[in-house]
Amino acid sequence: MDSSSPISIQKALKSQESAPQSSPKPQSLKKSFVTSLMEATALRTPSFKEDSYFTSHLKPSEKKALQELKEKLQAAASFSCCSMWGIPLLGGDEKADVILLKFLRARDFKVSDSLHMLEKCLSWRKEFGADTILEGDFSGFKELEGVVAYMNGYDRDGHPVCYNAYGVFRDKEMYERIFGDEEKLKKFLRWRVQVLERGIEQLHFKPGGINSIIQVTDLKDMPKRELRVASNQILSLFQDNYPEMVARKVFINVPWYFSVLYSMFSPFLTQRTKSKFVISKEGNIAETLYKFVRPEDIPVQYGGLSRPTDLQNGPPKPASEFTVKGGEKVNIQIEGIEGGATITWDIVVGGWDLEYSAEFVPNGEGSYTIAVEKPRKIAANEEAIHNSFTSKEAGKMVLSVDNTTSRKRKVAAYRYIVRKSATISA
Repeated sequence: MDSSSPISIQKALKSQESAPQSSPKPQSLKKSFVTSLMEATALRTPSFKEDSYFTSHLKPSEKKALQELKEKLQAAASFSCCSMWGIPLLGGDEKADVILLKFLRARDFKVSDSLHMLEKCLSWRKEFGADTILEGDFSGFKELEGVVAYMNGYDRDGHPVCYNAYGVFRDKEMYERIFGDEEKLKKFLRWRVQVLERGIEQLHFKPGGINSIIQVTDLKDMPKRELRVASNQILSLFQDNYPEMVARKVFINVPWYFSVLYSMFSPFLTQRTKSKFVISKEGNIAETLYKFVRPEDIPVQYGGLSRPTDLQNGPPKPASEFTVKGGEKVNIQIEGIEGGATITWDIVVGGWDLEYSAEFVPNGEGSYTIAVEKPRKIAANEEAIHNSFTSKEAGKMVLSVDNTTSRKRKVAAYRYIVRKSATISA
């Protein structure tokens, strides 16, 4: 650690080296089919590279396909006034090119297939009312907002992130209320499309810009049999009408029966779509999401620091990330706190299952250390801790996470703010 770092580390295992290094992943002697599937899928992910949409980066054959698609659109009178997401398809600008390239990419630059897909999509958007769906009133789905499907923050590259969790539908009453008949299912699909359109509204549709979103799907407690019809309809609808809109699809809390689910919806997905998958088994949520999303943008239920109320206070305050190796106790020392100041902090460790404490250490001789939060075991499923303390005298706050009884490396994050009088410093 840098000498100026507020983090100090105590080790309990003598065999550990002091130099920072990646913790080796435990190797099991036998691998289940599901484990092998997860590893195989994870290996495909790094090879996927999102398109830049610069026409100068296209292959000659791809440039030719783009030009041919434009000519076919211009030749068809039905496309003369067509637009998507407020962008005229025959506008002749780079934004239109981004949209057309999405359809071409989804059909491997086969012009006829791309044109057919585009025609069907335009027809669907008109019939479905997709262009005005953001204005729709879906107050009947208020209980699902922030639970089943919702936009929350951005990934490290700036892509909007959409979270999906269908575990609440294990409740039969909830399931019947939302999916009880064909009409209810149609309303749900319209609400779900509205959520997606909110994310698309944030895209740039510009070469080199942010032109796709991240999807995070929580499979915990998902009623696989009951949601089969709804899942297939959602997948087909999104793949047919929103080509290349997802840069990465992250599955979390993947249960043992994922192989069954995967085989069920795999036929509805293209190979390119499947190449974007990232699969995280239960217990590895934070470690997986931290690779793509900063902790202040990850919901607290997934090992992050983002709470719904945070949006009321403007952009989230950046967090500092650190790791806790097996056999380590990490102390975070926040110094320079003046008397009368109030310090507020958030801290989280992915998959906790360790001991946490907080104490205030006064600078004055003869003063006693104050146990702000006594040492206690934090359960694996506990959310981020949010607390504050007002000091009567100058000193430092020490936040401690004790992982000495575990061999597992864990990702973690914290942030704080110190308020004194009318000024704010951190």
